Amino acid sequence: MSHSLHPHVAHDESLPPSAGATTPVTSRHRAVPRLRALRLLRNLVSYAVLVAGSAAFLLPLLWMVSTSLKEPAQIYSFPIEWIPSPIAWENYVKLFTDAPFLRYIGNTIFITVVGVIGNLLGSSIAAYAFARLRFRGRDVMFYTMLATMMVPGWATLIPSFVMFSWIGWLDSYLPFLVPAFFAVPFNTFLLRQFFLSIPVEMEESALIDGAGRVRIFLEIVVPLAKPALVMSAIFSFLAYWNEFLGPLVYVQSQDKFPLSVGLQNFASEHTQNYGLMMAGALIALLPCVVLFLAAQRWFIQGVVVTGVKG
Repeated sequence: MSHSLHPHVAHDESLPPSAGATTPVTSRHRAVPRLRALRLLRNLVSYAVLVAGSAAFLLPLLWMVSTSLKEPAQIYSFPIEWIPSPIAWENYVKLFTDAPFLRYIGNTIFITVVGVIGNLLGSSIAAYAFARLRFRGRDVMFYTMLATMMVPGWATLIPSFVMFSWIGWLDSYLPFLVPAFFAVPFNTFLLRQFFLSIPVEMEESALIDGAGRVRIFLEIVVPLAKPALVMSAIFSFLAYWNEFLGPLVYVQSQDKFPLSVGLQNFASEHTQNYGLMMAGALIALLPCVVLFLAAQRWFIQGVVVTGVKG
């Protein structure tokens, strides 16, 4: 009798759990596809917004490229002909024959190279001093320098013009290149924040080994600060390549004009020829686009690693 009960007991023990115990597991399994669908929908909406925004920003650039290759009769056609036929390559030829554009490009390259070098030298040295050296009035000087960023350049234009006229710097690049070697506030602030993130122990070890501040700055700080320096160089390049107000005010000779001022004069002489105007604008814009695409990794890394500290 007792032996006959054992199969039933074993059979009862092997029964699956009750239906009520499987309800939470089943509901979780059902929720997973729903979450995946919501995540997929959110990603699709995000990509759609990004694509629409990119198209909105690229549309003027595409119109400029298309117009620079059109003849005057095609420019005013409606609806817009995005692909010119025939392609007017002579717009770019006339650009260099009707105006000294090679001279403008050479002047712009000179201004940009000197300005970037001056920015990196002056701003990095000042930033290191504000980040590491201890001297009386350091914080007051730093905040005073930051306060100058709130003063627009137009507010100091007349006194600056009078001062540079008095020392004989008119019709030259000195009024807007020499100040680059004396710490640009924005780049100084940017580099200082990065220098503060470098461990002090590395510099203290170098000091114990007998290294001076100059050697520490050149051999330890500068190599570690490469992302921030590259980002500062990009900002400086864009600023000096597109510099317009300084050359417009201080430079009078046409053979010293950079691209910005030369293009403005060229556009005023060819107000009805939009093909030539767009060709010149594209040539001025192209180095900025190439630089951004080539240095995009450094730019993003510099933004990520440069934080607000101290």
